[in-house]
Amino acid sequence: MTYLLALDQGTSSSRSIVFGADGQIAAMAQREFRQIYPQPGWVEHDPRELWDTQLATAQEVLAKAGLRASAIHAIGITNQRETTVVWNRRTGEPVYNAIVWQDRRAEPTCAALREAGHSELFQRKTGLRIDAYFSATKLKWILDHVDGARAAAERGELAFGTVDTWLVWQLTQGRVHATDVSNASRTLLFNIHTQQWDDELLALLNIPRALLPEVKPSSAHFGDTTALGDGGHGLQGLPIGGIAGDQQSALFGQACFKAGLAKNTYGTGCFMLMHTGEQAQASANGLITTAAAQPGATPVYANEGSVFIGGAVVQWLRDGLRAISASSEVQQLAESVPDAGGVVFVPAFTGLGAPYWNADTRGAIVGLTRGSTVAHIARAALESIAFQSAALLQAMSRDAVARGGAPVSELRVDGGACVNDLLMQIQADLLGIPVVRPKVIETTALGAAYLAGLSTGVYQNLGELEAQWQVDRRFLPTLSRSEAEARMANWEHAVRQTVAP
Repeated sequence: MTYLLALDQGTSSSRSIVFGADGQIAAMAQREFRQIYPQPGWVEHDPRELWDTQLATAQEVLAKAGLRASAIHAIGITNQRETTVVWNRRTGEPVYNAIVWQDRRAEPTCAALREAGHSELFQRKTGLRIDAYFSATKLKWILDHVDGARAAAERGELAFGTVDTWLVWQLTQGRVHATDVSNASRTLLFNIHTQQWDDELLALLNIPRALLPEVKPSSAHFGDTTALGDGGHGLQGLPIGGIAGDQQSALFGQACFKAGLAKNTYGTGCFMLMHTGEQAQASANGLITTAAAQPGATPVYANEGSVFIGGAVVQWLRDGLRAISASSEVQQLAESVPDAGGVVFVPAFTGLGAPYWNADTRGAIVGLTRGSTVAHIARAALESIAFQSAALLQAMSRDAVARGGAPVSELRVDGGACVNDLLMQIQADLLGIPVVRPKVIETTALGAAYLAGLSTGVYQNLGELEAQWQVDRRFLPTLSRSEAEARMANWEHAVRQTVAP
């Protein structure tokens, strides 16, 4: 059997999964790490913990699978996107904690850029909106606020990277400073049409080009590592054969290789992507344009909508409200009532992402009565995940129809929360189309493994990967369209109540 190792560095945990060449999971290991909240709206990770937990899970998963490193053909990496790390090239030490994609501290910088009239420029070149979600303004904050950072950057002493780049640096002991197009496209610094770092955008943000990593296709040779042993590949170690940001990797792992295919990942946030083929398609409905995982030399693109708080609302029920003691309890609690009893939960803890794009709104629970219970709130929390995702798919379908295409006809789903049958049924009811869960739901890691396998000869073409995708369950809508539309209207009314004047 040929094995591939996927390193899946996420927002709340690091995981490693060994896949057989048939796409089936041989073993999995996972470790959580600290979430650091220095002040409201700020979210950080310790980069050393990201690496330490990732390495530990890689070692653990090999032991679980009963494999030596020599049994692994190649490594693929997938990662939380936009999270920003800056480190010293000589010592390898971070100059500051990683600033997480959820962090909002750079919003004043973003507001200034928007007010100066730069929104159209950034959107045209990067496909993105000017928002604190993306990496560039986080990087600018570090250069402006960490003592000596800007001067060191200008001397070429510092390196910037998203989490994939940080892991590759560690795996190669500082020999390789690289990223892939999917991660580069999330920085607000990468021109997705020319496939190059953009000097005009760098100048606007006063970011030295010397900080930036080399950009490669997602399926490529990113270096070799001996961190797990030589892997039987001689002194050079195991090849790192693929990298993609987590959501583009999930799109790839779902075998969405053609225009019009869409997936939604239910994780800490929810992220819906629709493949648009070899053309970057601008959205008129609040979505962003991004590079899809690129298996070869030809650029490919997707439209994306991001829900900042998806499964994290269940974590809040557990840790903040203390309504449940484990996340797995939420389905049973929500099913103990027939509906949310008029309660609507808008979990805008860090603002609202697509298609609303309001950084200032904050979470709210509306429609409470004396009869409301924690079970109603739990059900409303689950529904909030589905409502936000439905708003994204409706925006995507409007874009597709405006371009002369067809609306999305089915939604492929993955991520931890997609195992919740109640949530998936609510989602299908709101969308009015089938929601399809594959047999392998670890599609983020699977996509990274597939990309590594393609670059190292395990797979010859995308057709081999399409043939491996299998359905576990298809959730069909049971709600009338008039009732679904009424529920969506109620949701949109609640969203308007949370928006700051």
